[in-house]
Amino acid sequence: MRLHIIEGEAGCRFAADRRAAAVIVDALRASATATALLYHGATKLLVTRAVENAFVLKAEYTDALLFGERGGLPPSGFDFGNSPLEAAHGKGRRIIFTTTTGAGRMIEAWGATPLLMGSTVNSAYVVQYLLKRNVQEVVLVPAGLMNEPHFDAQEDWAAAAHIAERLCNADPMEWGEGHERFLAYWERIQAEGLPALFASAPHADKLRAVGRDEDIGWCARTDVYDAAPLATEQRPWCVVVRNVG
Repeated sequence: MRLHIIEGEAGCRFAADRRAAAVIVDALRASATATALLYHGATKLLVTRAVENAFVLKAEYTDALLFGERGGLPPSGFDFGNSPLEAAHGKGRRIIFTTTTGAGRMIEAWGATPLLMGSTVNSAYVVQYLLKRNVQEVVLVPAGLMNEPHFDAQEDWAAAAHIAERLCNADPMEWGEGHERFLAYWERIQAEGLPALFASAPHADKLRAVGRDEDIGWCARTDVYDAAPLATEQRPWCVVVRNVG
């Protein structure tokens, strides 16, 4: 297996062009929320880039719930935000899901095979699935921040390094792009711990500013969910995501 860690749009494009496996790692919080929704029994996620698109989809799928955020909070007219702690409300329901970055990265990476969302909360499950699929090339994509390529996505890199380390322990790896930065983050995980790296990330400051402190610690936990969001089809305005199970 050949492993890369490439941030943001570049990683999405790299994986899609090569038809490699891709894991979108938006650790605070889209990867965790999407995983939690499916774990708690949401039937499917319609992942879309823009809030306007979410309302177009809602007009078509009137039974669906709207989950997502802009600026860390639910847009006006949404049922719930982008928090794994609210995900149990999605049980048995179709979900329309849009976030500032993670949802858009799923759209950008369409064509990667398979295309997953992952983080620390489901890392063991993601690794197990990739090994079962016997994929030959994996691109871990720290999501970063949409339209801000210089944003310090510390928590995304820490979560991607955590997944990469588990992959390396499970199967011999040939490294492509991102190895040096992986080593730097793995050393920081060993020295500081995942919760501290999440808590000190610039994105965590944004969440504290809008009162979502509790999500930070929750999203830094490991192996909370036996679920992994998998993109299964592309439709107008969205990518359809289901649990890998």
